[in-house]
Amino acid sequence: MIKKRNRTLKDILDLILYENPSTQEEIAEKLGITRRYVTELLKPLIDENVVKKAYVIDLKSYGELMESFQNIPSKDMTGNILINEMLDNMSKHVQKQLEFSFFAVFENDSIKAEEALNMDFITNNFFDKIRNSVETIVTINQEPSFSKSVIFNEVAYDLERIGDYCGHIAKFVANENQEIGEDVLKNMNKLYKSSKKMIQLAMDSFLNGKLELKEDIMDLEDNIHFFQNKSMNIIAIEMAETSFDHIEQSNYYIYLSRVIKAFERIGDICVDIVDISGEFHKNIPRSSTSRTFRE
Repeated sequence: MIKKRNRTLKDILDLILYENPSTQEEIAEKLGITRRYVTELLKPLIDENVVKKAYVIDLKSYGELMESFQNIPSKDMTGNILINEMLDNMSKHVQKQLEFSFFAVFENDSIKAEEALNMDFITNNFFDKIRNSVETIVTINQEPSFSKSVIFNEVAYDLERIGDYCGHIAKFVANENQEIGEDVLKNMNKLYKSSKKMIQLAMDSFLNGKLELKEDIMDLEDNIHFFQNKSMNIIAIEMAETSFDHIEQSNYYIYLSRVIKAFERIGDICVDIVDISGEFHKNIPRSSTSRTFRE
């Protein structure tokens, strides 16, 4: 009975570490157990601050617990591997958030827009979990090899910023009722595909040390600039043909320009992540000036 209880507790802890559940109900549903049993098993760990708010696990305490769970198969939970997996999951979530945001605008779908905005809470939760886990790793491991672990926070923060720009895109649907012209929508579709691919490649570069992907990422960034300029030219022409008396119409063009700009910002962040990869894997120094200001 105790062994079965320990196995279930370990399954709960692994679920928290790897799948980012938001509630105890979600944990119970995924493991096929009752919420009351989840509460019963977690309460002592929450009281002892092993499991913290927003379901963040203290890694040192987790390691001590694993020693008591003998003969129960375990994933490789050592420092950087754990954070890598959390970042990978965060990246996939942010890409999904971008997808919902784009199609909310592309299809003028308020339901998708609301879903995209709700997804930002999970994005922020991912960031908090990674930041707390990195702090724990650095605290309990004073070796120089772990000093680079703080770079994980930078990548998590960059992904959180991408989530923020996804929110800017989704909010357009809530703020504007006017449909976007076909030509701008076609360009926006190109911007979406390029920026999503940039996120995938940037994270592959960081997580797997594939620095050679930078060339592909820079090509995609050029693509973003091309379609951004095309879109902004169309918007500028339409604005010039609009009377200053039409305040709502003028505001529409301003907000639409911000949506187009959001895709460019996402691309900039992806290039920053690749630069971080160079420092993390090859000790290639980065510029101390933000890329936005450099350009």
